[in-house]
Amino acid sequence: MDNATDLKVQVTNKQILSIALPITLAILVPQINMLTNSIFLGNLSTEALGNAGVTGVFYLIFAVAGHGLNNAMQSVFSRYAGAGDTNAFKIILSQGIRISLQFAFAGILITWLVAPMILSSVADPKAYPQEMSFLRIRIFGLPFLYLFQMGNAFLVASLNSRYLMIGFIFESLINILLDYLLINGYWGLPKMGFNGAAVASVIAEIIGCIVVFIVLYRTGLKRQYSLLQNFVYDKIKSKEIIKIATPLMLQFIISVTTWLVFFILIESLHDETAKAISNTMRNVFGLTGVFVWAFAGTCNAMVSNLMGQRKEELVTKAITRIMLWSTGSCLMMCLFINLFPQIFFSVFGQGDAFIAEATPVLRTVSLGLLIMSMANIWLNGVTGTGKTKMNLAIEIIAITGYLFYSWYFTKAHYVSLAMAWSNEIIYWSIVFLLSFTFLKSGKWKTKQPV
Repeated sequence: MDNATDLKVQVTNKQILSIALPITLAILVPQINMLTNSIFLGNLSTEALGNAGVTGVFYLIFAVAGHGLNNAMQSVFSRYAGAGDTNAFKIILSQGIRISLQFAFAGILITWLVAPMILSSVADPKAYPQEMSFLRIRIFGLPFLYLFQMGNAFLVASLNSRYLMIGFIFESLINILLDYLLINGYWGLPKMGFNGAAVASVIAEIIGCIVVFIVLYRTGLKRQYSLLQNFVYDKIKSKEIIKIATPLMLQFIISVTTWLVFFILIESLHDETAKAISNTMRNVFGLTGVFVWAFAGTCNAMVSNLMGQRKEELVTKAITRIMLWSTGSCLMMCLFINLFPQIFFSVFGQGDAFIAEATPVLRTVSLGLLIMSMANIWLNGVTGTGKTKMNLAIEIIAITGYLFYSWYFTKAHYVSLAMAWSNEIIYWSIVFLLSFTFLKSGKWKTKQPV
């Protein structure tokens, strides 16, 4: 840590796992968090479980916008780490915090002022009041989520991902406890029902944010890299971050907005069971995709680092090796859930009829996840090269196919919920083919100075 060369990665299994495993644990904790939310709400009512799908995806739009900024920050951090210029860390982090807070407050305004006009016209009239009330509370966690992500981006890029799980563990424990207390009204607290999950999540995100910055202080990283000392606007670094971040944020926003459209299409079926099953599929993606997203983050960091080292010839080797880890781990998770679907679905408090109807959807989603385990690695390889405009182009093409397919098999020619969810297979297949082709073409290579 005292030497800049210590931050230069090598393409070895040990290096990959040293970055990926702590990220895996960090991602797993909030996914357990989301699963717990769904379990509590599923036991509250099937209607609440279904409504959690739409509200969860709406909030996810803003959350992944922050994730796009997080990925951009991670890419910029890692590029400078690979080049041995760690003095830039303090400027990058301060500019990232300033930018993230601006986006967070914009998200709050959009949710309060614009979202009611949109959702009132497309959501189920019976569900709309409950969904909008939830979102107006939930969105206040956004600034703290973004700050949390900024701290995590630094930890990954500085090869300190082992500290990630601390903030996530605190956040999740608080969220699970408050879900239990506020949804049901235990320990003398008000019984808030559906909105209790929103309040619990906001408080948990505040705690997670506080903890990650305590980690920066207590580990000595704040002192070592002179972090959080100067928040004066830096035009050059801000422009660099925004140039990489804007296409990524648009990519993630478009992606999840499209998922929201899909959930609204499901809602238009006026089938509470279909809505509830779709929300459980969101949890399947979250839990089974834990390793995939961890290895994707690892790929972004390692590719950026290798670009900073001027070792572009090792980039495709690194991506391929990371992809094998990603696909292997995803396969194990998919096998477990598919071998024991009754155990998984039973935790949501639903009966045998629900399990029988949900199992074919699970099989379809699992195939989509396996394709995602390959595609997401190559897509993050594109991110790591800094060619984020290509990320956006890939996303637009894939989303176009996804939307047409989704509309056709939910509105024009509805066959089954499993057929509707096969849209994930189409989407990730397109992403894989375009990302793989671009990286193999070598058009991303550059020998220009950082």
